[in-house]
Amino acid sequence: RVTVLDLHSSRLSGFISPHIGNLTFLKKLDLHNNTFHDAIPPEIGRLRRLRTLFLYNNSLGGEIPSNISGCSALAEVHVRNNKLVGSLPRQLGFLYGLQFFHAGGNRLNGEIPSSIFNLTLLTLLSLGENRLHGNLPWNMATLLPNLENFYVPFNQLTGSLPPSLSNASSMVQLQLQVNNFTGSVPSMASSHNLLRLNIAENFLGSGKVNGDDLGFLSTLTNARKLQALVISINNFGGNLPEQIGNLSSSIEILVLDNNQISGSIPEGLQNLVNLEVLLANGNKLSGAKSLSIIGNMQSLVQLRLDNNDIAGYVPLSIGNLNRLLVLRLANNYLDGGIPTAIQNCKSLKLLDLSNNNLSGVIPTQLMGLTSLSMGLNLSYNHFTGSIPIEVENLKNLGSLDLSHNMLSDSIPRSLGKCVSLESVRLQANLLRGTIPLSLDSLRGIRLFDLSNNNLSGQIPKFFEQMHSLQLLNLSYNKFEGEVLTEGVLNNSIIILVIGNVNLCGGLPGLNLPPCNLRRPKKRLSYKWKVCISTVSSMILLIFIASSLLVFWMKSKGKQHIVSSGDDFHTRVSYQSLHKATNGFSTTNLIGVGSFGSVYKGVVNINGEEITIAVKVFNLQHSGASKSFMTECEVLKNIRHRNLVRILTVCSGVDYQGNDFKALVYEFVVNGSLENWLHPVESVDDPPRHLKFHQRLNVAINIASALDYIHNLGETPIVHCDLKPDNVLLDEDMVAHVGDFGLARFLESPGANLSLNGETSSSIGIKGTVGYAPPEYGMGNEISIEGDMYSFGILLLEMFTGRRPIDESFSDGVNLQNFVNTALLGQGSPISKVVDPILLNEILHGRIPEKALISILEIGVACSFDSPQERLNSSEVLTRLNRQLALLMIFSKPKREAKGL
Repeated sequence: RVTVLDLHSSRLSGFISPHIGNLTFLKKLDLHNNTFHDAIPPEIGRLRRLRTLFLYNNSLGGEIPSNISGCSALAEVHVRNNKLVGSLPRQLGFLYGLQFFHAGGNRLNGEIPSSIFNLTLLTLLSLGENRLHGNLPWNMATLLPNLENFYVPFNQLTGSLPPSLSNASSMVQLQLQVNNFTGSVPSMASSHNLLRLNIAENFLGSGKVNGDDLGFLSTLTNARKLQALVISINNFGGNLPEQIGNLSSSIEILVLDNNQISGSIPEGLQNLVNLEVLLANGNKLSGAKSLSIIGNMQSLVQLRLDNNDIAGYVPLSIGNLNRLLVLRLANNYLDGGIPTAIQNCKSLKLLDLSNNNLSGVIPTQLMGLTSLSMGLNLSYNHFTGSIPIEVENLKNLGSLDLSHNMLSDSIPRSLGKCVSLESVRLQANLLRGTIPLSLDSLRGIRLFDLSNNNLSGQIPKFFEQMHSLQLLNLSYNKFEGEVLTEGVLNNSIIILVIGNVNLCGGLPGLNLPPCNLRRPKKRLSYKWKVCISTVSSMILLIFIASSLLVFWMKSKGKQHIVSSGDDFHTRVSYQSLHKATNGFSTTNLIGVGSFGSVYKGVVNINGEEITIAVKVFNLQHSGASKSFMTECEVLKNIRHRNLVRILTVCSGVDYQGNDFKALVYEFVVNGSLENWLHPVESVDDPPRHLKFHQRLNVAINIASALDYIHNLGETPIVHCDLKPDNVLLDEDMVAHVGDFGLARFLESPGANLSLNGETSSSIGIKGTVGYAPPEYGMGNEISIEGDMYSFGILLLEMFTGRRPIDESFSDGVNLQNFVNTALLGQGSPISKVVDPILLNEILHGRIPEKALISILEIGVACSFDSPQERLNSSEVLTRLNRQLALLMIFSKPKREAKGL
């Protein structure tokens, strides 16, 4: 008699056999973490002794069988993260012993049946990330007195929050975010055990200045274990109650942004000594003392008070926040200067003080914050003086915005040492002089705006070689000479030069007068002729000597195997990797791929403790050794912000004398894009989701990486396996493309050669089903157009939330034509195509629908069946950056020009 059937995480596929119903003595059925599809067999209803049913993390479709009520002994049902459709069967209400019911992350619709609220033993009810609608019963908490965890986020539920929540004494976690609830929030005075409350992105509150929308916060002071409180993006008005300072000292997250909250920040807030995240941006907060209070909260890691009405000085106490990573105080009425105490914020990655009335010089101490990486924004203020030459210290900075101030003098040459910069905005200042030639080193720059200054001289030629450049704005200066037309500047959309009366030539679209190519001839003196002749001879001799030296070095180098890892500066031993990963233990295992496994570890490299990801190749697998060699060959010579960084390699033997090969990467903390697009929901770790602008930025990052490997290196590289699993997100949510185990070199953009001269067709590359282009399946050779197909599918997946092979597709429909027919108005409406999470952003008016449509059009244009019709990476970058710029305009701060 079989009482337990546990086959979880066994890589099983196919359908669940209806013969499962014959195991009538079964008490536990655990099939989670497999790839079962089709419907849950109704024969499961015969298992009247079954107590535990775990089917989560599969691809099961169809409806939840109504005769599940036949499993009368059921206590736990977990069917989350499948593709279940239809409504919840009312027969669930007959499972009187049910304690845990988890059906989140499916496509269930309809209302929550009232019979579920008769299950008085329920402690967990999780229905998030579905398409449920209707109201919650007013007496819900009374009907479910033992309910501890109630999750219904990312649905379309309406009506008021149940008044009976005031009696929910057992409640531990209450997550109601991203629905359409209205009205007020009831008292939570009885919720003594509450850990997390999230009611964000609804329509709660009246917005009245003198109302009592926030009265419920005072009742939460009884929740002495409270860790997280999120009420953002609602319509709460009025002042924060003084009692907010009496919330649990355990609270770490307080999110109040985008409401109508007014008045000062209560002084008692500084009592929350363990608070790490305080987001109160997008309100009407005021009061000169508000910031002084914040300066005493030394545990803060992220602080956002931007888009409020806060006046006064930036206090010296801001320097107490030495753990702070993000500080946004933009769009307020702050005046005075930046205190030098800012230098104590040694962990700061992002500082935004834009759109205020700040004045004085930019303190040199600010330039000592070498941790700044995400951005420094001081725009729309009244800063004077010069840009500090100490700016060279900000070598990790990605974005610098000093625009719309009164900065004078020249652009410092030291700015060229900020090699990580992607965006530089210095427009609308009083800068003079020429553009320093040292800026030639800013090869990753995408946006460079120097407009509305007093700059002069010629436009430096190095701009032609800045292949990442999307916009160069030099308008309204005093530049002279011929406008460049080569390289990246052979595109009139990229360069703007309006208002420079002494410029000529350029592309026809710039409408500049032609340059006068005739120059008066001057005779060279005898001394100059002798000098030129001598120098030319010396240069020729140096060239010959250099050529001989290079030839000699190349001939010596042929004896080394490049792929063995000799080109990496530091190599590590098997012993050190074994120790770093606790003996390659399963607790350190973070991923399994086609050719091996990836482990997390900590290792000492050059005297520094570094968290690493170790990719250990399974050399018993056919092709694993070649994959190792390929990744070494590809990664040794490429460096780009959006590519996974390889630290070193290990090629040797293990303790049993077997060959051992591993690659050591920089650990990327936020995991794969796959886990963000299709999160595995759990009670302890609520699902993470990407907002619209985050997805757009990730798409731009991926396109930048493709543009680099396709067009900007010595030899074009085809990735061959672009998919969400191979895109990793760092702590700043910047995307890094990795796993080059299937990559191939091309001799030229039109060639089809791989490593060692083998043709791609002989390698038999297929990539991953759904992402590989159709021509690969017909035996065609690989090409960069194949990568663009994969990118197009990935882009559509990012914004629809659907995988390329989706159970809902039938009759030859795939993701590309599913979206395309919707765009043409012939299929499902756009509202049914878009990821429901993004749909809420559109419905709340935070994202224009036009932006979504434009991005879907890009995805479709990349994934045409014909390779010749697909967009290339440069075109994609231009279009995506244009959408990002339009999105920034759409969400402009409410007082953008206040500082003028």
